[in-house]
Amino acid sequence: MLLSFYLSGDITQKGYEKKRAKLLAPYIPQTQGVDPALQTEHRNQTSTPAPASSSSKYHRARSGGTRDERYRSDIHTEAVQAALAKHKEQKMALPMPTKRRSTFVQSPIDACTPPDTSSASEDEGSLRRQAALTAAITQSLQNTESWINKSVQGSSTSSSASSTLSHGEGKSQLQISSLADVLAHARIETLPAPPDVTTCSSSSSDRTSRIDLPPSGPVKGMSRGLSKTSIMETADGVPVHSRVSTKIQQLLNTLKRPKRPPLKEFFVDDFEEIVEVPQPDPNQPKPEGRQMILVKGEPLGVVSNWPPAIEAALQRWGTTQAKAPCLTTLDVTGTGRLTRRKLWSRSLKLAYTLLNKLGTKNEPMLKPGDRVALVYPNSDPGMFLVAFYGCLLAEVIPVPIEVPLTRKDAGSQQIGFLLGSCGVALALTSEICLKGLPKTQNGEIVQFKGWPRLKWVVTDSKYLTKPSKDWQPHIPMANTELAYIEYKASKEGSVMGVAVSRITMLNHCQALTQACNYTEGEILVNVLDFKKDVGLWHGVLSSVMNKMHTVSVPYAVMKACPLSWVQRVYAHKAKVALVKCRDLHWAMMAHRDQRDINLGSLRMLIVADGANPWSVSSCDAFLSVFQCHGLKPEVICPCATSPEAMTAAIRRPGVPGAPLPARAILSMSGLSYGVIRVNTEDKNSALTVQDVGHIMPGSLMCIIKPDGPPQLCKTDEIGEICVSSQPGGMLYYGLPGVTKSTFEVIPVNAVGAPIGENPFVRSGLLGFVGPGSLVFVVGKIDGLLMVSGRRHNADDIVATALAVEPVKTVYRGRIAVFSVTVFYDERIAVVAEQRPDALEEDSFQWMSRVLQAIDSIHQVGLYCLALVPANTLPKTPLGGIHIAQTKQHFLDGNLHPCNILMCPHTCVTNLPKPRQKQPVGVGPASIMVGNLVAGKRIAQASGRDLGLSEDQDLVKKYQFLSEVLQWRANSDPDHLLFVLLNSKGLPVSTATCIQLHKRAEKIAAALMEKGSLNTGDNVVLLYPPGIDLIASFYGCLYAGCIPVTVRPPHLQNLAATLPTVRMIIEVSKAACILTTQNLMKTLKSKEAAVTVDVKTWPTIIDTDDLPRRRPPQIYKPPTAEMLAYLDFSVSTTGMLTGVKISHVAVSTLCRSIKLQCELYSSRQIAICLDPYCGLGFVLWCLCSVYSGHQSILIPPLELETNLSLWLSAVSQYKIRDTFCSYSVMEMCTKGLGSQTEALKARGINLSCVRGCVVVAEERPRMALTQSFSKLFKDLGLSPRAVSTTFGSRVNLAICLQGTTGPEPTTVYVDMKSLRHDRVLIVNPETKGPLGDSHLGEIWVNSQHNASGYYTIYGDESLQADHFNTKLSFADTETLWARTGYLGFVKRTELLGASKDRHDALYVVGALDETLELRGLRYHPIDIETSVSRTHRSIGECAVFTWTNLLVVVVELCGSEQEALDLVPLVTNVVLEEHHLIVGVVVVVDPGVIPINSRGEKQRMHLRDSFLADQLDPIYVAYNM
Repeated sequence: MLLSFYLSGDITQKGYEKKRAKLLAPYIPQTQGVDPALQTEHRNQTSTPAPASSSSKYHRARSGGTRDERYRSDIHTEAVQAALAKHKEQKMALPMPTKRRSTFVQSPIDACTPPDTSSASEDEGSLRRQAALTAAITQSLQNTESWINKSVQGSSTSSSASSTLSHGEGKSQLQISSLADVLAHARIETLPAPPDVTTCSSSSSDRTSRIDLPPSGPVKGMSRGLSKTSIMETADGVPVHSRVSTKIQQLLNTLKRPKRPPLKEFFVDDFEEIVEVPQPDPNQPKPEGRQMILVKGEPLGVVSNWPPAIEAALQRWGTTQAKAPCLTTLDVTGTGRLTRRKLWSRSLKLAYTLLNKLGTKNEPMLKPGDRVALVYPNSDPGMFLVAFYGCLLAEVIPVPIEVPLTRKDAGSQQIGFLLGSCGVALALTSEICLKGLPKTQNGEIVQFKGWPRLKWVVTDSKYLTKPSKDWQPHIPMANTELAYIEYKASKEGSVMGVAVSRITMLNHCQALTQACNYTEGEILVNVLDFKKDVGLWHGVLSSVMNKMHTVSVPYAVMKACPLSWVQRVYAHKAKVALVKCRDLHWAMMAHRDQRDINLGSLRMLIVADGANPWSVSSCDAFLSVFQCHGLKPEVICPCATSPEAMTAAIRRPGVPGAPLPARAILSMSGLSYGVIRVNTEDKNSALTVQDVGHIMPGSLMCIIKPDGPPQLCKTDEIGEICVSSQPGGMLYYGLPGVTKSTFEVIPVNAVGAPIGENPFVRSGLLGFVGPGSLVFVVGKIDGLLMVSGRRHNADDIVATALAVEPVKTVYRGRIAVFSVTVFYDERIAVVAEQRPDALEEDSFQWMSRVLQAIDSIHQVGLYCLALVPANTLPKTPLGGIHIAQTKQHFLDGNLHPCNILMCPHTCVTNLPKPRQKQPVGVGPASIMVGNLVAGKRIAQASGRDLGLSEDQDLVKKYQFLSEVLQWRANSDPDHLLFVLLNSKGLPVSTATCIQLHKRAEKIAAALMEKGSLNTGDNVVLLYPPGIDLIASFYGCLYAGCIPVTVRPPHLQNLAATLPTVRMIIEVSKAACILTTQNLMKTLKSKEAAVTVDVKTWPTIIDTDDLPRRRPPQIYKPPTAEMLAYLDFSVSTTGMLTGVKISHVAVSTLCRSIKLQCELYSSRQIAICLDPYCGLGFVLWCLCSVYSGHQSILIPPLELETNLSLWLSAVSQYKIRDTFCSYSVMEMCTKGLGSQTEALKARGINLSCVRGCVVVAEERPRMALTQSFSKLFKDLGLSPRAVSTTFGSRVNLAICLQGTTGPEPTTVYVDMKSLRHDRVLIVNPETKGPLGDSHLGEIWVNSQHNASGYYTIYGDESLQADHFNTKLSFADTETLWARTGYLGFVKRTELLGASKDRHDALYVVGALDETLELRGLRYHPIDIETSVSRTHRSIGECAVFTWTNLLVVVVELCGSEQEALDLVPLVTNVVLEEHHLIVGVVVVVDPGVIPINSRGEKQRMHLRDSFLADQLDPIYVAYNM
């Protein structure tokens, strides 16, 4: 029914309304008690504001509901509304992004200035600005209150952030209980609430205080009874009623819906490359017609007096019809005229000047055939005409380009590239234009980016020389020599020059004259750009050939008076008008103020962008408005053109009373598969197209397949239109390869045989030839979006988006649609300019409705929908959106959206199949043969034998470190062991052997007296990094107590750091605390009492002023297996673990380090590490006492006031071996990297360094260590000096780069294999595999393994599993400790100390941290490395999972307007490189991601803070 009444054309308005209401009745939600008719009426009244005043004759406020008719189709709008109504019934709530106000509040100037509102092809913005000025002022007065409110709110988190939209249903009242789904598979345990880390992390711009945060998860060995919280929480201690959790639940609800299209393109990436060829849908429609035959145009008639060349016509009319008007130009101030004589004489003068007056007589600057740029504004067609014909007469080749206004014009660089490739050295321009060009301080014209150096020549008449009487221009017969070059921008944004030959130019004029039936003296009104395309062919070339009078209406006049072209037609009784849909639309908007106009004189209204299928709406609307002003239906003549094919087809002017041209109502689904199907079933997805007439006289036309060999299409198939009419000579200047594939196409039939010998030209237009040889165009190749093998047209997507009625949200005409290649397929992105007064919720509602509409109408998912602030999209010279530049901004992260919605879950349907876990068992392939398993060498590596070390006597005599210290105090009392430096690099404290021994004795005596401790009691050492900590440790050993080193709380941040101290004290059951006087005051202060109960601290002993007492005896443990100390640390997963270190482990470890690093009494080492756990504690407190070397102690905190402290100390003391952490190395790399020259000038020299060792419990950070080596190479640092250690909780030092060992080696590992728990070693150059190792958990058997986890209640199950594990086959007797880290062993070509080939251990990452997603194992560091590379403003990055969603948190180092740029970049890179869809992207301030003292990210703390709404994010995007 909808189809029939649309085609019939005789239905009344009332009848139409009735039928429309009847059709849409089931879908329109009615307001209770209100008549639907009244609703419509009210909407119409409010959306069209009254005229501002009688003086604004042509200006109407367009910021209201005025409709843009270019993409307008009532049928399509109804279809979209019907599709949305279906979606509404589902009431699916989408989580709205969380955003700070400051991210999107725009400046008042933006708010009051509506932006350019032109279409994707032309600009109409300034008109809207002027037209809406009064209305805008009125509106701004009404909106003052809301703007004040916005300003007052400042940067607080948006109140609308927590609201959620149910597709336009207002706020969804989602109950807290709906979180049950999220928690269905989660363990519910009563756990302590997570700490509030906001105060420490987000307050400062940089990460000043690196802190170990208290764990929120279970403590290994900690009693469950310690929890004091009663609210119900999730498995990880996060309150259920968190806002973030609610939104994530909504996101999960939306993702439960079936994906569309279904997941059919599965591929497994286990052993082969990912295939990118999607399997075709077996049900897709296929072309069924016969192969098309070539379509012939009418023959080109022979005209008796047709000039032999266009210059001959110019000469003829210039000398015989001297006073006849050639051009009338409208200006804002009036009109300018150019007669035929003036045009001829000025062109002659210019030709003479170009050839004879530039350069010298012997060396002229220009020769015939040279290329010259024509730079004239759109308001000056007269000057352009003279310059163009002057060049033709001089036989130089004009290259018309746009006037460059700034150095950053969109596409300007590409224009420069074209000029350079054409060898242009001269630019012609007018005096006024030259004055307006941007200049340097010296008054010279600036050098535009990418442009060649140009000489500018002014062509105003007064500067031209009259030719001598004997000089005549050479006017040859039209031939294949080049006449002019027209620039053309490709889809990617590159600019090519389409070179047109003289014979082609002449023939095309003749064909246009015949098709349009041009006669001498006719008046033609031209609104188009006269420098290229239709405006040039009709308004400059054909008009001169036929002695026509062109009336030019420049763009500036149109903006001031949109009706001006209609008035010119009426005033001049013009027969022909050249317009675009934009001009029809502008005229309709302004026509109400004009009564006395009549378009009855028009016999042709040529619509230049008739190739856009949506032009039919504009033509119909214009006809309906102006039919009463004398416009005849048959005069509307759309045409199809392109720079390559020139005019492919044009509708001939009709005869009054003849039947109107046909319309085709096509199925969009059929079109996406490239076939023509008349739409009969689903009226929602219909496209109505009008014909663009018949092909040009003397032409041949065929339709070929757009990709692959140029095979002819079938009659019911959509393809690229190709024409053959030119006698030859057209090409892309300087591009022979592309020229051949575009201008010299020989079509072939189904079997591949060529059809004739005529070369055809690809037009870049998609269409078909309908009944009666009428040509229909359905889109352009440049606007084609190929998604999963289906074609979608960008203009169709724009039309659907506009049909969602975005009056309040975005500017109609300011929408860009393009596709980006992500993960082996094209993905569609839509970018629109948002109105400054648009509400956040309205924008989000519009975006979600656009997603649904496009999904329903086109059966394709949008990948990204972004709204940018008004006036920020890059513009083309005539004000349209520069699509290629917009796409580039999007990919570079320079778009700065104010709203964004990513939908990867909907449209990415070609992910690999989730991997099925294989059952684990020992199969027959694992039979052991010698040292091989399944044909591979057993992955095993051994360290050096400790038995042969030189200090064998020391080992035999002294088993305990306390005995070694006593021995050193007696044998070499004044030997200096420790030097502590302050931030100025000065020693503030030192300790010799005897001083340390005596200080330890004093502390032991105090412990026995004040502490009343028993042997084996645990004592917490709470000290800043220094010698007091070392003395207290040995004091505990002397007293028989077990020391537990704990990092002191941060004085500025007690709330976050004191709970960790408290927890370790409780878990370790410490009987006493040793600390300094200041820290004791802090522990008992009021500030501390806010966070913890200060009355429950164990005995606190201040060791600052101790009496000189000696203990009655120094304790000696009965066996070396006794406990020496407890090592507590918070892991990156937030787990607090304490391990037991025995005396035998301490002495073995010290001996290993001494041997590996060759440490002797005469050596000095520098340590810049935190001394509280792991290898850092061992190096700081234990090694010097054991080996006797001198340790220069540098607290890492001091580097914050003096960055060069560590490097200065190393240089000053000529240190050979130094130890640091990644955080120290990073501080130096970032802070000192640019100051190497200054450091060199200060005399810092690192050539003494033989080993710079990074102490870590993670995968080596290659990028950081390499950067450090390169940056400080100039200071003498050897590249092989930098290395890393590896330790874990079960063994504090598994690997340590020694001086005698081989250099560290790097392998390139295939990331895909890592996900499958395999390692493929890859040659980085050939990318070929070098051998397959197996990835597995690193187990270690060593005398310095820890003895087990420290547990209170004797729960030995963890300990037994982690510290005493046996292999299931092969050597089943040896006991191993499990490190919890994944890695592999590879035999290298290097030789070790024993001269055997070296077995290198490669650490991949901690098992606890790996993310299990889609059956594969991911390491967070890999994803984070990818994300950090995507944008210059990403500082730190961390990932974690929540309810199987991947959450990526990025710190924004740039301005907040870049926050939303990061969302698509992060989503893209994770999808491309890791085959994962990001669920949530969180953008936060610098310093928010918690990092512990070892420089490791605490991802679980971050997760808990995020879920508890404690991050204060800049933006949270929930990917749909």
